[in-house]
Amino acid sequence: MTDLVNYEVANGVAHIELNRPDAANAFDLPTSRALGVAVRRAAEDEGARAVLVTGAGSRFCAGGDVSSFVSADDAPAYLRELALDLDAGVRMLAEMPKPVVAAVHGAVAGAGLALMLSCDLVVAEESTKFVFAYPGVGLTPDCGVSYLLPRAIGQQRALAFALSNRPITATQARDWGMVAEVVEGAHVRARELAAQLDAGPAGAFGEARRLLRASWDVDRAAVGAEEAQTISQRVTTPEAQELIRRFHER
Repeated sequence: MTDLVNYEVANGVAHIELNRPDAANAFDLPTSRALGVAVRRAAEDEGARAVLVTGAGSRFCAGGDVSSFVSADDAPAYLRELALDLDAGVRMLAEMPKPVVAAVHGAVAGAGLALMLSCDLVVAEESTKFVFAYPGVGLTPDCGVSYLLPRAIGQQRALAFALSNRPITATQARDWGMVAEVVEGAHVRARELAAQLDAGPAGAFGEARRLLRASWDVDRAAVGAEEAQTISQRVTTPEAQELIRRFHER
């Protein structure tokens, strides 16, 4: 059986690929669980210093698979389990101690936004469309979208995006701060960025992304204390020791 989520490591980069192209890489419960397994593998894999997230087929991710909960015996119970399971996977991705790059294309909708915004550097194909999607089926956000979206693009833009339910273009998404780059050949560019992260001080990058993401949840004093603790630990690592030596000897 074809894997719902592909995982491989090459040249120091763990590649996580959603692999339900016929369903626009939408998440049903098995796919959500497969994502969690792949993210955990990437976090624990000593051969991976950076992570790349992509989607197979013509669209990155359409969010939740509506047909899966329509056909469930108990739709509320199924949706709750799916939302909690997928939320755990995207939070694990956001909390990973390694830098994460995403290449998005075609369409990003619903919970696909949460997956995308849990990555650090997002490269979008020029033709990509982004849509809130939940109101189209009378539902509400899940998987941290209501947390991640206003932090990425601001409260008013997030509300306008959500309540209008109109798609925005890749250029708008970049201008709003939802993605980092818009290019032709997003997958190629994302691989380049992942390779650059792997070739650089990936440990420092991972800790920096952790500190920046965690800063939303604590006060200013706690941020300073955690930064002090982290930098004092980092200075003893082989990575930092070597880079400090090079800097000192210039």
